Amino acid sequence: MELRIVDAEPRHLAQLVKLEHSCFSLPWTEQQLLGQLRDDMHEFLAAEGPEGALLGYVGMTCVLDEGYISNVAVDPACRRQGIGDRLIEAMLRRAEERELAFVTLEARQSNLAALRLYEKHGFVPVGRRKNYYDLPREDAVLMTKYLK
Repeated sequence: MELRIVDAEPRHLAQLVKLEHSCFSLPWTEQQLLGQLRDDMHEFLAAEGPEGALLGYVGMTCVLDEGYISNVAVDPACRRQGIGDRLIEAMLRRAEERELAFVTLEARQSNLAALRLYEKHGFVPVGRRKNYYDLPREDAVLMTKYLK
């Protein structure tokens, strides 16, 4: 699939909101997404398809030498085409450029595709967050990739 990974920008906000609603039971608002755009504490990457269509995104908050991936989303119509893979690869490069010690994230315990994707990129399960997700209520698997 033809795509390019770019920094998410304000011009992406409407598409980001739409993607949030198609991917998550409790979607972030436009204001919350705006607060995640790239700055000293955030990395936010978008996967653009032909003509700028937003196919997916990944966001990360950085505190000192720690990275926390907040969300990974891929348009449901475009899944299983390597978009999530490319987004995770690009974000891990950013983490290395920032010289982070590790990157961590959560995934629904039932989201086997996501868990496999993260394992493929070197994330290992390090714990659980009981009843972390709502709609439906579910535990999160906490996963970490150590970079140093």
